[in-house]
Amino acid sequence: MVKFRSFLTATVAGVAALTGAAQAQTATPNAAYVNAPVMNHIPDAQKPTGHCGIFETCASTKIGLGKGDFMVRLSGVGVLPQDRDSSVKVSGQHMNGTHLSTTNQAMPELTVEYFITDNLSVDLIATSTHHRVNAVGGALAGVSHQQVTDVGSAWVLPPTLTFAWHFRPHKRFNPYVGVGATAMWFHNARGSGQLGLTKLNGGFTGGPAVNVGFDYQLVGNWFFNADVKQMFVRMHAWAENKAETLKVRAHESLDPTVVSAGIAYRF
Repeated sequence: MVKFRSFLTATVAGVAALTGAAQAQTATPNAAYVNAPVMNHIPDAQKPTGHCGIFETCASTKIGLGKGDFMVRLSGVGVLPQDRDSSVKVSGQHMNGTHLSTTNQAMPELTVEYFITDNLSVDLIATSTHHRVNAVGGALAGVSHQQVTDVGSAWVLPPTLTFAWHFRPHKRFNPYVGVGATAMWFHNARGSGQLGLTKLNGGFTGGPAVNVGFDYQLVGNWFFNADVKQMFVRMHAWAENKAETLKVRAHESLDPTVVSAGIAYRF
């Protein structure tokens, strides 16, 4: 009898324990859901790490210049004729002591450049400048009765192709030297009217050119460039009056020095 009562007591205690455990298991998940935080705002997606603005230097930006780079450069250029030596003839008679003087000029310049290798590039410049030509002193002064005779003016188109060797590829500062050739076309030539010279023409000419300069990477794909070119060309010109009774022929070592500075963008 005592054993039966003990057994019954143990059974009731076990059932009570199982019932409490079941209730606890049921309440716990519900409590977890009730206490879970509510997300009011979905975070924005992160931007791609490879994105880089046009005026930014990022981890993906290539430093310096090298093989395969293509650049377009806009510069301000000064054309400074050297007028090393000249000769002037009037109606076949040599004007002893008379020399030509050509005015300096400044204009915009467009340049395209391609890097064939890390060190070697080829570039082409294009600009057009307007110059006046004067005959100074000598025997011509006795003819015109003026120390300086205004011969006329002309526009000059001097495309120049240059191959340059760059000393520090893939560096921000990259100096170079180059050698090439230039051609010159004279167009829109006009006589001054002095001595009745209303017609002025200039012949096509060309010659070698050398240059020195540097590129410096400013930010991103933007570069600053400074360049000095020395061209070796002769000018051949002739002028005459309307009746073609007075003819002036001139030959001159124009040999302009071309100085430029500007901004370039690498593609």
